[in-house]
Amino acid sequence: MFAAPTMVKRLVECPADCPGDNIRTIVFGGVPMYVEDALKALERFGPRLAQIYGQGESPMTITVLPKAEVANRDHPRWRGRLASVGRPFRCVEVRVADADDRPLPAGEPGEILCRGDTVMAGYWRNAEASAAALRGGYLHTGDVGAFDADGYLTLKDRSKDLIISGGSNIYPREVEEVLLKHSGVREVSVIGRPDREWGEVVVAYVVGEAAPAELDALCLSAIARFKRPKDYVFVEALPKNNYGKVLKTELRARLVHADGRA
Repeated sequence: MFAAPTMVKRLVECPADCPGDNIRTIVFGGVPMYVEDALKALERFGPRLAQIYGQGESPMTITVLPKAEVANRDHPRWRGRLASVGRPFRCVEVRVADADDRPLPAGEPGEILCRGDTVMAGYWRNAEASAAALRGGYLHTGDVGAFDADGYLTLKDRSKDLIISGGSNIYPREVEEVLLKHSGVREVSVIGRPDREWGEVVVAYVVGEAAPAELDALCLSAIARFKRPKDYVFVEALPKNNYGKVLKTELRARLVHADGRA
């Protein structure tokens, strides 16, 4: 079966005592799964999880993390690979590039580009958008990521979700991964709030029960101080689309409404 990470999370949390043996493989994609959620899913379903990464412009065919690698706890870099979206499919060429489309070395984040027979020919009746997305012969995904030395690709975030605070780049997913380690946090989404002094500051929308001081301490133990959220907003649920993706645009709109300014 194919499922978005939100669907897998709901299956894991389902109180019904349903056997997992009738599912051979759960292929998840759409957005990366948080490491903490992946660990719980492995505990619930066993070695049945595989991950794919793609877009509508190159459907499900950019990278893959097979079942055997998701389940291989003995590998010394297993957790790092679990946080990744795997390695490129053989049918595509994938690179991480800078703003001028020049390839970046392992460890350097940049935009993910790909090309191959599975990539779209263009957008329907939209030559301008097609030329922009496919310039230089590569599909420009709009996703920010980095390869490791072994060729595993880790998604940082959508380029539009990057937070720039005091001139420093902050990737929301890195902060979200840390906050989810708290036992009282069920879900979290991190966005940037406009700030006159810093340009943007980090705000975390949290589903669950946790003291802000505990979340601060958790962040300070794992990431740089400037990446720590300046505010925690506790909510009953995060806004999502029909596929279970969190709508960060709606969260930003809530901030604007709360501040009374655009």
